[in-house]
Amino acid sequence: MRILIATAGSRGDVAPYTGLGAALREAGHEVALAATESFAPLAAQAGLGFRPLPADHRAHGGVRGKRELLRAATAFMTHVGEGFADAVAEGADLLLLSTTTAPLGWHVTEATGIPSLGAYLQPTAPTGDFPPTVGGSRSLGRSGNRSVGRFALRMADRVFEPAVARLRERLELPALTAARMRRRQDEAGWPVLHGFSTALVPRPADWAPGLTVTGPWWPHVDADAQLPADLQDFLAAGPRPVLVGFGSMAAGEGERLGEIAVRALRRAGLRGVLQSGSAGLAADGDDVLTVGDVPHSLLFPRLAAVVHHAGAGTSAAALRAGVPSVTVPVAADQPFWAARLASVGAATAPVPFRSLTAERLVGALSEAVREPSYAKAATAAARHMATEDGTGAVVTAVERLAAV
Repeated sequence: MRILIATAGSRGDVAPYTGLGAALREAGHEVALAATESFAPLAAQAGLGFRPLPADHRAHGGVRGKRELLRAATAFMTHVGEGFADAVAEGADLLLLSTTTAPLGWHVTEATGIPSLGAYLQPTAPTGDFPPTVGGSRSLGRSGNRSVGRFALRMADRVFEPAVARLRERLELPALTAARMRRRQDEAGWPVLHGFSTALVPRPADWAPGLTVTGPWWPHVDADAQLPADLQDFLAAGPRPVLVGFGSMAAGEGERLGEIAVRALRRAGLRGVLQSGSAGLAADGDDVLTVGDVPHSLLFPRLAAVVHHAGAGTSAAALRAGVPSVTVPVAADQPFWAARLASVGAATAPVPFRSLTAERLVGALSEAVREPSYAKAATAAARHMATEDGTGAVVTAVERLAAV
């Protein structure tokens, strides 16, 4: 079967699909990844085909205000939509659509008849169990959570409205709003597989039957991959360090964040690894090392704690390693994941990005590293996650569909 996995966003929105794609390829399928151009190397490393989508997520790395974020997301998805039809023009037997591409892919399915499955990294369907992943992390009660969840979907549909209008015109389809298409999919029971752990988010009991939680999908890492030599030497030279990184967030704030991180680490008596990321964190010293992108699966088990922005992938990777987290959520779904980590006891109370100071970071670091309950909770979650086979569940679902 020819499978196209389509996703759009930052590295955290793309990398998990490389491991999923590699598993499908090993099961005998021909797999391609559709994403923005900067992620072509990730697809190649996983042995996947690649189909470029227009736009560049890095153009909005410094946007944090809610209104600015909404405008930037609308512009980004409108740009992505302009090339979405071209991405599937080479042919596919099945589309696997992410949270960010499903509202476009549904229209391609209507025009071409190519079947599709949802492959989401976030829980987006409204539920009484928790508030929506975007819009706030405080529970409003079961009815309140469901109401806010429906409102969050309406806001998401507004983001996609311009892209959908142009795409349907390109596909020679009659006009249809993004919201109406979503209702169609809900009424049809369109199946969605969710790639996160039930250790962090148990499947809501009030979800429709076609919505399943498979367990995480991990980024592809070559079997012979190793950490850089200087990082291995640093890890061996003293006690376990703390990683500080903000992924694709906080572009242009590296100097300020680096100063905060180093000051906090030294006041807490901890060694540190700064992951440069989009922010450009950097520092020098015998007790601090700066690194670029390294596989979380190789580094995190060797850490004392992880200070991160609470992206879905980094949050899951810290749990998988059994390592406590100090979360500094910046935007989008990050406050949700930060709250989930804290709720299972594997992270300290979130420190909002705008409130981050060296003093607050010192306190959170000291608590996470020296209070054993955090590592104990993370280890318990890691044991649970070890029983989940997220990619295997997707392979099974795909092959069941192929047999129909």
